[in-house]
Amino acid sequence: MTYISLSSFFLSNPATARDLPLRVRFPIGSLSMKRFVATAALLSTALAAGGDRLDARLPDVWKVVDDQMALVEGGIFTMGCTPEQKNCGADEKPAHPVQVESFEIGSYEVTQELWETVMGSNPATFGDCPQCPVETVSWGDIQLFLQKLNTGGNGRYRLPSEAEWEYASRGGPQSRGYQYSGSDDWVAVAWYYENSGNRTNPVGQKQPNELGLFDMSGNVREWVQDCWRDSYAGAPGDGRAWEEGNCIRRVIRGGSWYGKPSYVRSANRFWYATYFRNNNLGFRLARTPGE
Repeated sequence: MTYISLSSFFLSNPATARDLPLRVRFPIGSLSMKRFVATAALLSTALAAGGDRLDARLPDVWKVVDDQMALVEGGIFTMGCTPEQKNCGADEKPAHPVQVESFEIGSYEVTQELWETVMGSNPATFGDCPQCPVETVSWGDIQLFLQKLNTGGNGRYRLPSEAEWEYASRGGPQSRGYQYSGSDDWVAVAWYYENSGNRTNPVGQKQPNELGLFDMSGNVREWVQDCWRDSYAGAPGDGRAWEEGNCIRRVIRGGSWYGKPSYVRSANRFWYATYFRNNNLGFRLARTPGE
């Protein structure tokens, strides 16, 4: 997949160049060139007005992020240890029905470049790759990122709930019942310990799932909103985040670049403390439609 950088676009189009270009890149296949140029023009206007001021350019950062959000139509699914998942842990049981309302989720994991645009620095261990997922971020760090991204009363972006994440990973209403996100062949959809080169890789390189979501299996583990519980006994049936239990521990999903295949299954889950950082931990954004 080919990537295009807004900074490269500005440099090659002097009429739109203004001061320091906003450092966000995205897979060019995710937008038409017409929409991309329109986005670049908006960013140029914001940069001319606000320079390095985040508050001045945030509306156009939102535009870039919004173009990467995928709508997941609501529905009912069975969460947890369904037959095709195999090798389930006790924490994936009991399998249970969940009614999920429609929501939006990022087609890609949040990249180093987007994080640095919002936060002003890049914490990633593998920091030589702007289009790789940001990692070495704690759940607490992400709350600060969301606070900045939502500056100005926006409040639209958040972490997905665990149920939303799994529903999206399984393909939502278009699910074909795969063990991994988008395939029964983990190599096709996941960066994991045998093919990753012992590091993260640029987002959007592997086969997407039924909803067009990339890297739901592998690359980096993804923080979600929920507090940790070691089983699904008593879990909410409405798709909301389960914020009862041990909330110093928060759920992570999806497996990572150094995980084995059983860790990149759609139902696999684990936890880390909210302050923990590691070079296999990242996240993706979610949003409720209309917010």
